[in-house]
Amino acid sequence: MMTRRHATFAFAAALTGFAAENDAQGRIKFCRVPAGGIQPQSVLDAGGILHLVYYTGDAHHGKLFYSRSKDGGATFSPPIPVNQDESAIAAGTIRGAQVSIGRSGRVHVAWNGSTSEGPLNPDSGKRGAPMLYTRLNDAGNLFEPQRNVMLHSFGLDGGGSIAADRSGNVYGTWHGIGESEAQGTGKEGEARRRVWVTKSIDDGKSFSAETKAWPEETGACGCCGMKTFADQRGNVFALYRSATESVHRDIYLLYSSDRGKSFQGKLLHKWNINACPMSSMDFAENEDTVIAAWETGGQVYWTRANGVRTSEPVSAPGEGKGRKHPRIAINRSGEILFVWTEGTGWQKGGSLAYQLYDRKGQPTGDSKQIPGIPTWSFAAAVATPDDRFSIIY
Repeated sequence: MMTRRHATFAFAAALTGFAAENDAQGRIKFCRVPAGGIQPQSVLDAGGILHLVYYTGDAHHGKLFYSRSKDGGATFSPPIPVNQDESAIAAGTIRGAQVSIGRSGRVHVAWNGSTSEGPLNPDSGKRGAPMLYTRLNDAGNLFEPQRNVMLHSFGLDGGGSIAADRSGNVYGTWHGIGESEAQGTGKEGEARRRVWVTKSIDDGKSFSAETKAWPEETGACGCCGMKTFADQRGNVFALYRSATESVHRDIYLLYSSDRGKSFQGKLLHKWNINACPMSSMDFAENEDTVIAAWETGGQVYWTRANGVRTSEPVSAPGEGKGRKHPRIAINRSGEILFVWTEGTGWQKGGSLAYQLYDRKGQPTGDSKQIPGIPTWSFAAAVATPDDRFSIIY
């Protein structure tokens, strides 16, 4: 049982310390995930505190933990369990937890459930995986009991996402199949999949039933992840991969300027491949710029997004081959840190690579690569209040 001392945040002697190194220019701090954890998901709040969620245990039935850091990841507070059981899954690399910070600094976490407690699948007559959600309690020392926010859609496969804004709105998203798509639409397989969104207007206390985010019938790549993001003005963005005619695995950008009531959509990047690349996406922002990142054809890209208007995609330097899981951060000066994995795959670890860009989007120095990405994992990137960056892996 967790004691009161372990459930509170003491940023003194109780801090968990581990090696943190800087790059040669002192611009980037490299930090390991505490306790040998994998799949770090991090976000920096308005006060400069780094919030980290990570995975431990069996790849198919694991635990999630949450810690905070005041020094950009050099040390972390004692971990707090996020899920009450081994309800998370790391296999495939894209089904683990995602984290967001909402009103008054409340932490929200969502992940694919590892159990068959979701809605009934009429195709098989069996229940599927649930979309699980929890939030930090009012005292900030424990997570509330997890709950399934997926009520009427089914067929959860690739990872869902979570986004919270400063006004108390929380958005849960995933891709799956609805009841109407299951009953004679003429479409089969992944072409039936849609992006679904559920919304809370009370800081995650309650959620609406899910609705289709966008009416376009693009399908959704079943075992790919997606990413949802709420910017400082309350606009909502989402990235997902389509599965039109099974071969058009394109990246789409969704955008809502009315707190999730409606979404516009844009085809962002094309990729024709008759396979599921099991890819993930990312967003970041500073005071005036939102940036998005994704993978296409073994290469990773980023762009600036103003609603559905985007800049020309920027690719990571060099030949793109086997690059995955892009993560991105932007500091107050507009400099961008782009991070991705090299050589990772199914049951295979690899290296992290990174490139700095100036405020005009031009590379600063050469890209670099560091070994040490564990199996089923990736890196996380944040911009710290001193206009530097941290990479957690």
